[in-house]
Amino acid sequence: MQKRNKLKTVYMGTPEFAVPGLVALAASGHEIGYVVTQPDKARDRGKKIQFTPVKEKALELEIPVLQPEKIKGNDEFFQLLQDYEPDLIVVAAYGKLLPPEIIHLPRLGCINIHASLLPRWRGAAPMQRAIMAGDKYTGVTLMYMEEGLDTGDMIAKKTVPILKKTAAKLHDEMAELGAELLAEQLPHLAEGNISREKQQDDLATYAAMIFKKDGEVDFSKDPQEIEQLIRGLDSWPGAYSSYQGQIIKFWCAEVLNEESTEAVGTILGVSNEGIRVAAGGGTLLVTEIQVPGKKRVKVSDYLKGNHLDVGAQFEKVD
Repeated sequence: MQKRNKLKTVYMGTPEFAVPGLVALAASGHEIGYVVTQPDKARDRGKKIQFTPVKEKALELEIPVLQPEKIKGNDEFFQLLQDYEPDLIVVAAYGKLLPPEIIHLPRLGCINIHASLLPRWRGAAPMQRAIMAGDKYTGVTLMYMEEGLDTGDMIAKKTVPILKKTAAKLHDEMAELGAELLAEQLPHLAEGNISREKQQDDLATYAAMIFKKDGEVDFSKDPQEIEQLIRGLDSWPGAYSSYQGQIIKFWCAEVLNEESTEAVGTILGVSNEGIRVAAGGGTLLVTEIQVPGKKRVKVSDYLKGNHLDVGAQFEKVD
């Protein structure tokens, strides 16, 4: 059978993470018949309608955009895809599971840019969970989609060290990494020159979706675990606790080599260096905070017009 080197493609994605992948696909010279993204939503208090980041980029690239409210059981949407006869569908953080009829529609299958080194961290929040778990490395996997959640065969991977990066910093790096991976593999996909690697299901871990409540700090935990939580939940929802009835968010912290026998959550000291807090038998130094209605600031700046009581405790939010 004659191979077609210029592919007919559809791109499905929604947030900022998916934008570099769309740019890479457009730059590859392959045809993009449609970009599929989530419906527009009202943002902020003014209820202003805001386009998804992927829609904004698609309009800039002059690619037709589809925004179905649902894709499962949507005959009209499926007919559009079927009539286009895509060779390949590329997915990156679209936001909904694809039904089997879409997964099996393209001649070369559906591929997904997933933000972890599969099979570790299948699911909705792989970058955050990797940081929160203290992983040394993470990365991006280009994979074939199947009906399970991120269970398909792997095409290629790129690895990145986590170091002390926040989820926000890692997000931007991984988005570009995913685009690079897609660009590198597209010629092989077009030529049918791909070796598929099955995932080892026994090594799989699940990256559960992040909710606001996941940000509440439990000071009975090890200081290192709390520091990872703070980085993993930057920039949303942020790690937080209650101080004298007020929610305080923690944006930056360090683990000190100091034991503590004080009750967990107790403020051991306050200085321009930060807030020393008893945590899990050790000490956490919080260096950047945010109080309601204000921007995040270094503790040294906060202390210029405010104070925190040594001996007071950070407590559970009511």
